[in-house]
Amino acid sequence: MTTRRTFVAAIGALALPTTVFAQPASDRPLRLGFLGTGSATGMAPWVDAFRDGLRELGYIEGKNLSIEYRWADGNYAKAPALAAELVRMKVDVLVTHGTPGTRAAKEATTTIPIVMATAGDAVLVGLVKSIAQPGGNVTGSTFFNPEIAAKRLELIKQALPRASRVGALINPDNAAMGPVLQAMEPTARKLNLELQRFGASRADELEAAFSAMSEARIDAAVIVEDGLLNAHTQAIAALAAAKRLPIIGLPELAEAGGMMAYGVSFPEMYRRAAVFVDKIVKGTKPGDLPIERPTRFELIVNTAAAKRLGVTLPSTLLLRADRMIEQ
Repeated sequence: MTTRRTFVAAIGALALPTTVFAQPASDRPLRLGFLGTGSATGMAPWVDAFRDGLRELGYIEGKNLSIEYRWADGNYAKAPALAAELVRMKVDVLVTHGTPGTRAAKEATTTIPIVMATAGDAVLVGLVKSIAQPGGNVTGSTFFNPEIAAKRLELIKQALPRASRVGALINPDNAAMGPVLQAMEPTARKLNLELQRFGASRADELEAAFSAMSEARIDAAVIVEDGLLNAHTQAIAALAAAKRLPIIGLPELAEAGGMMAYGVSFPEMYRRAAVFVDKIVKGTKPGDLPIERPTRFELIVNTAAAKRLGVTLPSTLLLRADRMIEQ
């Protein structure tokens, strides 16, 4: 004879989900794994913002928090092994950067929660099912990488009305580049621009990419967000200056000496990653946390760089700028 108590217990057991997500133990410090696709030096400002966000929520390294860092240094082939290493360490939450890092983490575990600090377009590349209900063990922030890249074409055409050939510097090893190029191509046609693709999958390939742009007589270049490229903004800005090539990319690129920037604040996205971690630690399943997308986009014009390139920027563009760098 089955009692009511055992019957209810059996029903409860049947109702359990097939995937049980790991939850941090409350009697020990929170242990995070951070998988960076770039370099520790190049991503330091963003990681600092993440750590600041954690401190604001009461997580203090050395007291109730430890972070294990692993860096691919722009070599995405290393990401799966690094993700597997963090999984073997049984970290409580995996924090990732970019599409390659998040994909590697997702393939390494279905039980440890994964928080994307950034990802180009998480739905288009199949990292999550939807923005509102990501499902699985992945959540975090994504940004409009394809739309941003297309908008940069419009801005570079406004800055250089006579431009006819524009290059797109991408990392061919990053799966997020496909949707980006698909978004850029119709915009380029609408603007009567010939769009040419140039690739660099390692830091030592950047110089060759810029030499190829110079040989192709490119009028300007759009630098697309990518863990490797983001980590080498100083080198990219220096190469663009040496080739006398106007470029547009993420905000840090203009700050490094590039002529223009349009995009989102990665430090703010990293700070928000701490909020996702906190919610997961307090019991929310990652698949129940809607993906966030930035709502603020910043246009930065480096007028000093434009002057060095001999470019006279139209007043209409300068008036639109959220920030100008004048020296």
